[in-house]
Amino acid sequence: MPGGCPVSWSVLAAANDPESIPVTLDEAAEKATNAASWVEQNWSTWLNTGLRILLIVVVALSLRWAVRRALTKLIERMNRSAQAVEGTALGGLLVNAERRRQRSEAIGSVLRSVASFLILGTAGLMILGAFAIDLAPLLASAGVAGVAIGFGARNLVTDFLSGVFMILEDQYGVGDSVDAGVASGEVVEVGLRVTKLRGIDGEIWYVRNGEIKRIGNLSQGWATASVDVTVRPTEDLDQVQAVITAAGEAMAKDEPWNERLWGPVEILGLTEVLLDSMTVRVSAKTMPGKKLGVERELRWRIKRGLDEAGIRIVGGLPAPAEEAAPDPTAGMAAPSAFSSATSPQSAAATPLPKPDLGKH
Repeated sequence: MPGGCPVSWSVLAAANDPESIPVTLDEAAEKATNAASWVEQNWSTWLNTGLRILLIVVVALSLRWAVRRALTKLIERMNRSAQAVEGTALGGLLVNAERRRQRSEAIGSVLRSVASFLILGTAGLMILGAFAIDLAPLLASAGVAGVAIGFGARNLVTDFLSGVFMILEDQYGVGDSVDAGVASGEVVEVGLRVTKLRGIDGEIWYVRNGEIKRIGNLSQGWATASVDVTVRPTEDLDQVQAVITAAGEAMAKDEPWNERLWGPVEILGLTEVLLDSMTVRVSAKTMPGKKLGVERELRWRIKRGLDEAGIRIVGGLPAPAEEAAPDPTAGMAAPSAFSSATSPQSAAATPLPKPDLGKH
């Protein structure tokens, strides 16, 4: 360089890049000492945090496994109790195995999912708290997001919650005949969001659980079979009652009606009395879902008993009319007013005599 001593390019490069300057032994020792002291100061905190996280994970997984196992055992016990009752005489009336199984599995799935969500979610928040992370903004953001999702998917949430309560309360199940308002038929499948119904003509209805405002279950408890018998008002009521009672007693002794009839056939009395007919109401308590078959069989037996007793129901063949002697005057014509010469009609029709003009 002009005016001074020459400087090598290596010196200039070292001045521009401090990291390329050779480190002395004392400087290295000092850096190692600082690092060791920093590790020594923080290793207890790291160990404490790691142990806390490990403990949280172990406890959460153990608790989740224990809860899910307990729920699984509970569901298996419910299914075993259903299978034990299924083989008895009243098993077909009190327990539907498929319905019980599906209901128990749905309840178990919901409970397991809720338990896993609560346990793992709580464990995740505790792990974040172990790292000294402020959870207030996270919880606030999650709350806002939950509200937004709730407003956007309120129909889905409504369907899900309605399905959960329908299953928990056992409002209906597979095989039940229900009237859901928007559709009616036999329940094919019960889900947490949608219920499948098979209509009378074989069609499948997919009904959202949130749209079901009322449920009429025709397969729970018992049903009532009602039959109206309409006869002529001139029939003997005591004889009609005896025929109906005999038909009901005979039906209650035959298979399979002795199982489907849960009470005697009762005659409730007259429901309508008119000039040309009277109606007798007959009722019987039956097995749920067997109402129509019992009504058809009861009508069949009552009609056959009435025919054997000579009692004619209204709407049958008309009674034959009694043959009367022929009227001899039926073929004769009515007498004419002109047949009498003294009648006014004959006098008016008689021509006037001509006057005699020759005598004048």
